[in-house]
Order: sequence, then C-alpha cells, then structure tokens
Amino acid sequence: MVDGKDNQLLIIGLGNPGKKYEMTRHNIGFITLEAFAHLHGWSFKYESRFEAKATKGLVGDTKVHLLMPQTFMNESGRSVRRYLDFFKMTPEQVVVVVDDTDIPFGMIRLRESGSAGGHNGLKSIQKHIGTQNYLRMRMGIGEKRHVQQDLADHVLSRFTSEETTVLGSFVEMGVATLLRMTREEISAIMNDVNKKVKKKNSDSGSSDETPLNGASEDGPGQRAGIAEKIRPPLGRTGE
Repeated sequence: MVDGKDNQLLIIGLGNPGKKYEMTRHNIGFITLEAFAHLHGWSFKYESRFEAKATKGLVGDTKVHLLMPQTFMNESGRSVRRYLDFFKMTPEQVVVVVDDTDIPFGMIRLRESGSAGGHNGLKSIQKHIGTQNYLRMRMGIGEKRHVQQDLADHVLSRFTSEETTVLGSFVEMGVATLLRMTREEISAIMNDVNKKVKKKNSDSGSSDETPLNGASEDGPGQRAGIAEKIRPPLGRTGE
C-alpha cells in the first residue's frame, strides 16, 4: 500500500485530451484510469479548479482518487499540484500511470523515485510538486518502429492491429496492479512486477520472459473478470 495518511491514494493517469489523441500510446494512462473507474462504476467529471477530470470512491478500506489532467501532457503538474493542495495530500500518496518507450509493449514496471527520464508529463509533475519521490507505474508502449521515426510521432501514434488485440489484457494487468496497491505493501508488489527483461537468445530469438506475463497475484480468472468489466471504455474510443 502506498504510504499516506487517512488511507488515501491518488492515482494520476497521464495523457492528452480530445478525440485526436484517444487510443494513442501516450494516452495509456488515461485508458487505464478509465478502465479502473468503469470497473467500480465511477464516472469522471471535469473539475475546472483542477483543470482535470476526476472521480473518487472507496476500494476496500482505501479512499481512491483518480485524476486525469486536461492541460495536455506538458502541463500535467499544474493539475496535480492543485489537487494535492486542495485535499491536503502528499507525494507519498501519489501513483502516476505513465507510458514508457524503454519498456516493451505489454510490460509494466514500478519505480518509487528518480528522474523524469525525458517524459514531459513527469517533468511537469516534478517541477510542480518539488520532488522526484513518488510512485510511478510505467506501462511499456515499445520503442520506435524505426530509427528515423520521430519520438513524438511514435508516442502519438495509435496501437498496431496486433497490439490492439492484447491491449485489453495489458490494461487489465495495469488495473489489477493498481488494485493491489489498495491492500498490499508496495515492496511486495514491486517484487512481483519488476521482473527483469532478459535478453533474447541470439540463436533462437527466444526470451525467458514475454510481455503480458502477469503482474497480479489475483490470477487469470480474476483478471478475466476485470477484462469483461473494462471493455466498454476501451471500445467507445471508436465512436
């Protein structure tokens, strides 16, 4: 469980607002939070005082706040700072769900502190909250498809048809990991999730670990139940 007073957790999903950016790699944070909210029957509402969409509710004994800044990625920190100040919360109660190009698509890593790693959303958050010490759930969107591709073009591109077929499983894995944070110590979750990606065998091209290898101890049955409940927010983006 993320440290914090009053058993509260603020989960922040990063992304860009507007239909233009729906279902793009950079918006995996939004996609995951929408799935989390849908699972619990919660509805997001735009809050002008935070420049963000927000909702909250109880998960077990934990009060969970969900926040999706609507400032565009580069100014996400404004919303986070305002929300923390309004609810008198601290960075120790924060989890940021963010895309990461250094992680293969379909894999998740947890990190408790460190630099923004070139991610503009994280840079903004660290600028506004004044610390690098907050938990981030890094969701792999894969590296650029070719060397010449601009990084911005890559992160703002949509998932491939092959990736789309397993996107629901990837998102449910993210939701399951966030749910564990409401009831377990973060060290135990990190031990499960942060398995090192082993280099592919140069001869066979095989790997000892594959994406979507399971980040939750709830098991495939529980994750399947989550998947059934989060399909609507994933599907509506094509409207």
